[in-house]
Amino acid sequence: MENSSPYKIQIVAQVKHLAEQSDEADNRYVFSYTITLTNNGDSTVQLLSRHWIITDGNNQVQEVRGQGVVGEQPVIKPGQSFGYTSGTVLSTPVGTMTGSYQMVTEDGTKFEAPIPQFVLSVPRVLH
Repeated sequence: MENSSPYKIQIVAQVKHLAEQSDEADNRYVFSYTITLTNNGDSTVQLLSRHWIITDGNNQVQEVRGQGVVGEQPVIKPGQSFGYTSGTVLSTPVGTMTGSYQMVTEDGTKFEAPIPQFVLSVPRVLH
């Protein structure tokens, strides 16, 4: 899907399964994810809020909305990046996350930056 927005925010996710915090017997699978947002546009932007759609292997969906990320509402200048790490817990060893960030430019224009879907998976579960 081509982003027709004049604001070019690249979003990359890296996922890690946290085996030491997970408990398979209790159907508790803990993952951390590191998100890097890069502003490839010409305008300085600020991340206002997030909307996550988290789906586990049983198609149970959690929606999470909130202000900022990890307690911050970062300002990202053209050519700069902002990264943070957070986490989630699933009741299945595999799931997905997708969503969007609500952003605002210096002149007050609000826009959504879509977060490409990424997979949460316990190692050696997906073949």
